[in-house]
Amino acid sequence: MDSQTAVTPHSAHDSSTAGRLKPDSLGVLGILFFVLSAQAPLTGIAGAVPIAIAIGNGAGAPAAYLAAGVVVLLFSIGFVAMGRHVVDAGAFYTYIGKGLGRSTGSGSAGVALFAYCAVQAAMYGLYGATVGALVDHYAGVHVDWWVWALVTMVIVQLLGACGIEMGAKVLTVFVLAEFSILIAFALVTLFRGGGPEGLGIGDSFSAHAALQGAPGVALMFAVASMFGFEATAIYGEEAREPRKTVPRATYLSVAVVTGFFAFTSWMLVSAHGASRVTDEAGKALASGDATSFVFAPITALFGSWVGDVLPVLLATSLFAGILAFHNSANRYLFSLGREGLLPHGLTALNRRHSPWAAGIVQTVIAVALVMPFAVLGKDPVLTLFSWFSGVAVLAAMLLYFLTSVAVIVFFRRSGADTRLWNTVIAPVLGALGIAGTIWLIIQNFTTLIGGDSATALWLQLTVPAVLALGVVVARPTRRPPVAPPAPVPAPAITPTATPPAPAPATGSGDQEENR
Repeated sequence: MDSQTAVTPHSAHDSSTAGRLKPDSLGVLGILFFVLSAQAPLTGIAGAVPIAIAIGNGAGAPAAYLAAGVVVLLFSIGFVAMGRHVVDAGAFYTYIGKGLGRSTGSGSAGVALFAYCAVQAAMYGLYGATVGALVDHYAGVHVDWWVWALVTMVIVQLLGACGIEMGAKVLTVFVLAEFSILIAFALVTLFRGGGPEGLGIGDSFSAHAALQGAPGVALMFAVASMFGFEATAIYGEEAREPRKTVPRATYLSVAVVTGFFAFTSWMLVSAHGASRVTDEAGKALASGDATSFVFAPITALFGSWVGDVLPVLLATSLFAGILAFHNSANRYLFSLGREGLLPHGLTALNRRHSPWAAGIVQTVIAVALVMPFAVLGKDPVLTLFSWFSGVAVLAAMLLYFLTSVAVIVFFRRSGADTRLWNTVIAPVLGALGIAGTIWLIIQNFTTLIGGDSATALWLQLTVPAVLALGVVVARPTRRPPVAPPAPVPAPAITPTATPPAPAPATGSGDQEENR
């Protein structure tokens, strides 16, 4: 196994000892499909849009998706600028470590890992319930949701170990399937001139529409739907020409996700009618099946067969998201092992250059997060899915904010990029937008998780607790410089020089923190 790191000279780890992920494995489209899979488009549309409309700003919800896209795009500008100088599977924590110091970077590593594992566990809850309902309906066999979750964990582990190319191919099939039917519905609705009240552009995108009701709640769910786009940087080491591929994939993913959610939600509003859409969404939520708000107009347009296909596509959408977050989380574990913050054994790669050891640990974490809900008999949707989704979104927003600040500090100190818009103005505007979103999430966290205020408080406290724990753990794990090896005795016949000592290992952000 090659022991050299596939990173730029600005990488945050020691290239003499680190493992190497398989380079040149992913192009722009391959990374894009990983991002779109993490987004789980059908899950986001069927799960978040009805809530954003019912308790948010009604017919103005599509405008919230555009606003969320602008905030994420501003964040991405600084994110991409940083990515041109640091290529690492750790992404967030490496960037934050470079700008704000190794301890803060290590704390953010814990938050990032927590976020990815939490959202994956949440998806296992909804996935298990969805698959269990499908099997019960079509086969008449009742199997507990957690059984399907455990079986799927094994499948995901095997696919993850098969290598990044195999995962990309599987995700491509699932993403294209769910995207196709949703885009087909949206385009047909558009070309037919909308629903009973027409297209209603002003009803969804005017200033009055955007600000009616509770626009903050809609914006909160809109931003939550975009969680996962930052995975573009995680796959930088495995990308072809990462300095070009990662920026292109990032901007393309933000544009595609924003356009998709804004356009599809607009067509859903149009299909129901702007004057009735809030009531329709409220009825769907009250019935306990929010997906009916989305599935009903699609079925009415294409026929009853779609009603049978959509629940299956919802299950495959969730599976794609689970696999995408598995790959993201195990690369974080791999990078943390390479940095010395976690056991070095996590850097073990198989013949396909896949981090199999980190993958196993990630699967064990998934079991540890999911099974307590099964043992206690908790509802997998109302508790596991709702609670961990809320926590994951809050953790992700904290990471976005810290990254924006780190970008500003890094470029002010290093002078590596002097473009004012890319390294100061856009990151500042992005940080302000993200800070506002964090405030909205905290104010509406009980609504976001669908639980009570006491549960909401405890769940919110887990995020700063994980950040603090990561900072504390990082301090005693500073790695000392690598001692030079003992001189090699010269052969009797052909004398040779003593080999030079290797360069000392450095963790992410060591120099920055020591300033």
